[in-house]
Amino acid sequence: MGKKNQEMASVKEPTSKKTIKKFFGLPIWIVVVLIGIVLTATYTGALSKDLSGAFALMFAIGVVFNEIGDRIPIWNTYIGGGIVLAFLGTAALAYFNVLPTEYVELINWANGEVDFLTFFIVILITGSVLGLERKLLLKSIAGYVPAILGGVAGAGLLGIGVGLLFGVSPADTMIQYVLPVMGGGNGAGAVPLSQIYETVTGNPAADYYAFAIAILTIANIFAIISGGLLNALGNKRKGLTGDKKTLMRNASEIATEEETTEVTMKDYGGAMMLSLTFYALGLLFSKVLLPEIFGVAIHQFAYMIIFVAAANALGLIPTYVRKAAQTLQKFFTKNMILIIMVGVGADTDLGELMAAITIPNVVMAMFIVIGAILGSAIVGYLVGFYPIDSAVTAGLCMANRGGSGDLAVLGASGRMDLISYAQLSSRLGGGMVLIIGSLIFGALL
Repeated sequence: MGKKNQEMASVKEPTSKKTIKKFFGLPIWIVVVLIGIVLTATYTGALSKDLSGAFALMFAIGVVFNEIGDRIPIWNTYIGGGIVLAFLGTAALAYFNVLPTEYVELINWANGEVDFLTFFIVILITGSVLGLERKLLLKSIAGYVPAILGGVAGAGLLGIGVGLLFGVSPADTMIQYVLPVMGGGNGAGAVPLSQIYETVTGNPAADYYAFAIAILTIANIFAIISGGLLNALGNKRKGLTGDKKTLMRNASEIATEEETTEVTMKDYGGAMMLSLTFYALGLLFSKVLLPEIFGVAIHQFAYMIIFVAAANALGLIPTYVRKAAQTLQKFFTKNMILIIMVGVGADTDLGELMAAITIPNVVMAMFIVIGAILGSAIVGYLVGFYPIDSAVTAGLCMANRGGSGDLAVLGASGRMDLISYAQLSSRLGGGMVLIIGSLIFGALL
């Protein structure tokens, strides 16, 4: 009888306990108290204008929008959920002056003094590249350039086709729409393209830039939303995507199983030091030793990816450090992405976006993004990639606003582990578009 009572008690015990619903890992009452404290400090001006104050405010904003976005039907499945709402919600808070101006400037990665965005990308690049098995790394990078070019070709073809419907010539479509969208972002794309435009035509670079950045901003929104839609498609059609960490369809056949390694706390410190040193090496080459190749400026992130990939391929990095770098990357991906999305939102001018919203601009930007998706997916499939993962990285991460746009697209698509490929699109891919742009400007203007 005693044994029977014990068995009944063991069965009923779990149902008698209330499951505590957590918000960002914490009970809701604690989250509410924490957010209340941070907002009170913000609106009284007591919150410090340094990294600690920025992080506190960005978590307070990001957690609220993230939890709401993850619970809105349709939005949470097809648009990107809380990650995308954190981005757009923060942009709205800044535009309607809900947040004090000095704190909007503080959390704006582009204009503020707190450049956490670069640090975030450095950690993610190192962890994602070192997380790839050597053979898989070499094979995937070899096929990636064709996938990028496929995205550019698809964007150009579809953009020209739609442009003709609105009476825009193929030359103007390529110069004013396709090149700015596919140029790798703002600083690496729209700005140098406007300088090339000024050199070739003699007209002010600002004339070209004003329109280019508007079209790029519209395309960036479509790229982020498309990331969420592709993620939903991949969840339903498993054959179109892999584990969201690799591009290669036959990754399991190429990769070899590695030995399990115990990682200590000091290994994480070594992994962080390794990440920052690779970034310093990239800066050394991009600023001093070899800033240009065949007249094209090479970004420090592009150099960094090359050096991390080479070190991984040559087996120079101990297994335990590689594992530590991967764990660091996962921590940042899971916990710090909200910080990034809030910063990206603060950098988005909704007024500028709304001013550029006309039917021709919106439709053409949308179809350029669709063309980038189709072109990169088709060519990616032909070189052995999963079409959705190829479309996200080689397509959408070309058709956005560079580094911050990459993170927004990868966050919406749930593929943050593919950051190294995304950066190759923005940096090396953007460089290829500048070469194409130089040729087009010279031939058509």
